[in-house]
Amino acid sequence: MKKTLLALALIAPLASCTATERGAGIGAATGAVVGGVATNSVGGAAAGAVIGGAAGVLIAQAERPGYCIYRDRYGRRYEARCR
Repeated sequence: MKKTLLALALIAPLASCTATERGAGIGAATGAVVGGVATNSVGGAAAGAVIGGAAGVLIAQAERPGYCIYRDRYGRRYEARCR
């Protein structure tokens, strides 16, 4: 019961966010968990949160489902299938 209430308390604020904000929030949270578990350190969790948040934004900003926005080496944005 406590876990369910905690999950609802963490997810409920995302209801009023835009798709990009939701993508960034979910990506950051997932990245923090994965980074923390993989490295067993706070630094790994922080790095995972940054990477996950950036990936979440890119995925949420894509206009077509299944496509992500990337940058080439010249800084130009392009859309391609997500990796």
